[in-house]
Amino acid sequence: MGTAGTKKPSRGSTTTTAPPTDSLFKRALNAVNSVNPLAQFHLALHHPWWRFLEERVYALPSPPPPRRRSPDRPMEVLCVGLPRTGTESLQQALLRLGYDHTYHGWDIVYDDAGCYSPGWVRLCRKKWYSSSFSDPQSSSSSSSPSSNSRRKGAAVTAAEFDALLGHSAAVTDAAASVFAAEMVAAYPEAKVVLNMRRDVDAWERSLESTLVHVNESWAFWLASWLDRECFWAWHVYERFLWPLLFRAPDGDMKRAIRGNARWVQREHANMIRGLVPKERLLEWYIEDGWEPLCKFLGKPVPDVEFPHANALNGGWKAREEQANKRWIERAFLNLILLITGLIVSIVVARKYLF
Repeated sequence: MGTAGTKKPSRGSTTTTAPPTDSLFKRALNAVNSVNPLAQFHLALHHPWWRFLEERVYALPSPPPPRRRSPDRPMEVLCVGLPRTGTESLQQALLRLGYDHTYHGWDIVYDDAGCYSPGWVRLCRKKWYSSSFSDPQSSSSSSSPSSNSRRKGAAVTAAEFDALLGHSAAVTDAAASVFAAEMVAAYPEAKVVLNMRRDVDAWERSLESTLVHVNESWAFWLASWLDRECFWAWHVYERFLWPLLFRAPDGDMKRAIRGNARWVQREHANMIRGLVPKERLLEWYIEDGWEPLCKFLGKPVPDVEFPHANALNGGWKAREEQANKRWIERAFLNLILLITGLIVSIVVARKYLF
């Protein structure tokens, strides 16, 4: 028997229960997070708007001076493998073997000497947009030889690389993989390590957990408009280095990783094999550890375990937290100050002008 005031459902009818409010909120939040900010606000990278932002709005007030390579510190090792192929572990290993400094992709945005990201953006423009490339550091006229070489597609020189990493004896990760062909040509005496992952499925999952995760971060994207250093960190990585490497000029890294990563890896490896003589090339996997690497470089095998620095809960996670503290927190403090200043201005204007 049903209680008074309660309607008993008829036989054959179905009852529906409204989803909990917190469930609806989570669905909405997931929907927002699945939308790539770059894909929604995409503007071609050769558009004058970007040059205006780079040279006027977000130009560094005190850019670090260009580096110079000392004759007694040549570039010795180029580790040209794609991201998430043991790049940070290789950096730690090479440092252990005496290659100090070994330049890593993190150095592009975390360089202790200052923010060199604008220099890497400049080289990206020269590599991929040579027909419209103009060097803001050069005052040469349009009829100069450098202008003609730009129209033909100019190579990146060793001096241009050295201005950014001239203090380094080795390089791995972003700079080496994105500019692999250019660095092989610029440093013809350097030995080349083609670092790869045997488990391609695991490699692709790692790319999605790291590169795609950052690429879809609305907090990072919003912060990039509110903090100068954060702008350059996002600009160099999320508009140039990774999207163009994985053939995603629209900035949609999820689509690019799922659709392009494997064939990009194959083409990249074949390119390196075609460019580098066999005696200067080592094809190396993270599982190989010290022995083949040390034999190739002519170094004794250290009596320590091979480093595994770039685990999700290690190197990458620590760097994400560093970015949050260094840029995102500062950017949202700038936002609070901006909103406070706007409110004060409105109050003052209403009091004295209206």
